[in-house]
Amino acid sequence: MKIVFTGGGTAGHIFPILAVVRELRNIYPGVNLKIYYAGPKNKHGEVLLAQENVKVVNILCGKIRRYFSFKNITDILKAPLGIIQSIFWLFFTAPDVVFSKGGYGSFPIALASGLLRIPFILQESDIVPGLASKITSKWTLEIFTSFPDTEYFPKYKTICLGNPIRLSLLGGNKEEAKKIFNLSQRPLLLILGGSQGSQTINQLILEVLPDLLDKFEIIHQTGIANQKQIQAEANVVLTKEQKSFYHSFAFLNENQLKNALAACDLVISRAGAGAIFEIASARKPMLLIPLMGSAQDHQTKNAYKMFDLGCGEVIEEQNLKPHLFTQRVKDLFDSPDVLASMAENSKIFSRPKATTIIANYLNEYLT
Repeated sequence: MKIVFTGGGTAGHIFPILAVVRELRNIYPGVNLKIYYAGPKNKHGEVLLAQENVKVVNILCGKIRRYFSFKNITDILKAPLGIIQSIFWLFFTAPDVVFSKGGYGSFPIALASGLLRIPFILQESDIVPGLASKITSKWTLEIFTSFPDTEYFPKYKTICLGNPIRLSLLGGNKEEAKKIFNLSQRPLLLILGGSQGSQTINQLILEVLPDLLDKFEIIHQTGIANQKQIQAEANVVLTKEQKSFYHSFAFLNENQLKNALAACDLVISRAGAGAIFEIASARKPMLLIPLMGSAQDHQTKNAYKMFDLGCGEVIEEQNLKPHLFTQRVKDLFDSPDVLASMAENSKIFSRPKATTIIANYLNEYLT
């Protein structure tokens, strides 16, 4: 039995695939199950997938950027080459099913699966599908969505299950978090800028850090490329006492993230679907800062959906002023009933069983 996973190549695509692969292995541990991932090159993702015994194949992908870039010219050539590459690779690999997480990186494999009549299944994380998902939805067998009112897709083949999350992130422990991060008894803010970090959020936090650390403790995931500079600048502006309440990390591994989610009182994050569902599954209130200019403006729509459901609040980038941000955080902690209500609504919204349901579906299809 063979299954091919594909996706855009970012952590938002890799982590859900990783989650489904792990659960699929648990459900069907047979040695005759061969799992592949085909998509654009992603060093960090390839390491994680290889640890799960997934064979990774790099596929050329062309990305359509909604702004001027010389890369648009080179990507015009990549797209047809990637499709040809995908057709030949899928033909000789002969998988039983292709499972796509969407994103531009999934398009060559998804199109090739349609041309070769290989069964194709799509999982869309965001409330607004990207262009690749819209096109490939026309020949998919099933579409699994994360939000109940995801736009565009035909209802007759759409099933809302929630976004698959890494089940290893469930069951964190506050006491374990205190040991890992050397935490005090102060209210704890967890700041996440996505797998690559966010320069906008990082710069904002540096500006408000001395003010926040007078009242709060902070765990800050900065992104691998930014951590040294952020920590160096923080060391300049913080007092010796404040430094003990600030914990910056380039990247939080699963054990760190699990326990940080368990211990924190508020999560400040981008609004990718992967982050939203992981935060909600930890039953935490969230303050979302959607990425301005994301494809189809999906992060803004994701964020406002969570606001409408009472799971969190939203500050858009154009309104992201230091004083406004600091005041919004303080106001939330001055209203503990609001934080409690957000946490309860996050619990209601979360669908941690999505991972198991999708893995069971694939197992039944394969067997």
